[in-house]
Amino acid sequence: MNNSIPTKKDLEGTHKRVQPFVHRTPILTSRLINELVGSLLFFKCENFQKAGAFKMRGAINAIQQLTADQKSNGVVTHSSGNFAQAVSLAAKQLGVKAYIVMPSNAPKVKIEGVKTYGGEITFSEPNLASREREANRIQKETGATFLHPSNNLDVILGQGTSAIEFIEDQSNLDVILTPVGGGGLLAGTALACHYYHSTCKVIGGEPLQVNDAFRSLKSGKIEYNEHSNTIADGLRTHLGDINFPIITELVDEIICVSEEEIITAMKIIWERMKIIVEPSSAVPLAAILKEKKYFKGKNIGVILSGGNVDISKLPFNKD
Repeated sequence: MNNSIPTKKDLEGTHKRVQPFVHRTPILTSRLINELVGSLLFFKCENFQKAGAFKMRGAINAIQQLTADQKSNGVVTHSSGNFAQAVSLAAKQLGVKAYIVMPSNAPKVKIEGVKTYGGEITFSEPNLASREREANRIQKETGATFLHPSNNLDVILGQGTSAIEFIEDQSNLDVILTPVGGGGLLAGTALACHYYHSTCKVIGGEPLQVNDAFRSLKSGKIEYNEHSNTIADGLRTHLGDINFPIITELVDEIICVSEEEIITAMKIIWERMKIIVEPSSAVPLAAILKEKKYFKGKNIGVILSGGNVDISKLPFNKD
C-alpha cells in the first residue's frame, strides 16, 4: 500500500466528524432502469444532500480541521458551483467567512446558491488559470486558507463518507460508479471501498470531451484538457497530485461517454426516477448504458453526485 494513501482510521474519524452536518442520503432503485440495463442498480442520492451535492461532505470536514487562527481569517476556494455552495454553507454553519471565486459562465442556479449561503463571490474568466489567480490574490489579501475542491486530503476523505454509507446500507454491491472531474469523489469512494468492501470494484465515468482522467490512468501521469466543452459543468477540471495516486492504485477503470449519451442518461433519470440531477450526475449511468454487457447481472452502485441544475436550460428540451 502506498504510504501517501490515508488509513482506515483517517476515514473513520472523518465519518464521525461529518455525520452531524450532512444528510444520510437515501438509496433509490428503478425497476424500469434495471430492465433497460439488465442489472440491479442502486442510486445513492447525493442530489438530496445539503447544498444539493456530495461536496458538502468534503467542505465541512476540511473546515473543521482548520485551527482557530485559520478559521478567523476565513477560507477561499474556486469552483464552478457545487463546491462553491458547499464551502459557503459549511463555513456559515461553522461561523467562518467564505470567499468564493466563480467563473463568469457558472450556472446561475449555483451562483444564487452561493449568495443564499453567504459566500462572498468574485467572478473570474472561465478558465482555470484565471480562477487560480483570483483565489491566490484573495488568499494574500485576507490570509484566508485555500481549500481545493478536489485535491485536498480532508476534502477527499469527506467525499468518501458517501460510499461508506452506501456500503453500510447496501452491502451486496459488486461495483460503485461515480463521475470523475477533479477526482475527489472518485478517490474518496475508492478509499471507502478499499477499507470497507474490498471486493467491490470502483469505476469512474467521464465525458469524452474532457477525458483527462482516462488518459492519466493510461499514461501514469496527470494529463490535462485543451478545452472544457462539456455539458457536465462539474467535471471540467483535472486530477491533482494528492488524489491521483489514490485513483491510480485503487480505481479499476474509467469509462468515457459522449455528450449525447450523458443527455440520454440524464433524461432517463428525470423521467423514470422523477428526481432532479445535473448532467455530471448522469455520467455514470451513461457509462453503464454504454457497457451493458460488462455490467450485465451485477449489483451496481451509482453515486448521483448532485442536483444543482438550471431548469430553464435542460438539454433534453432542445429540438
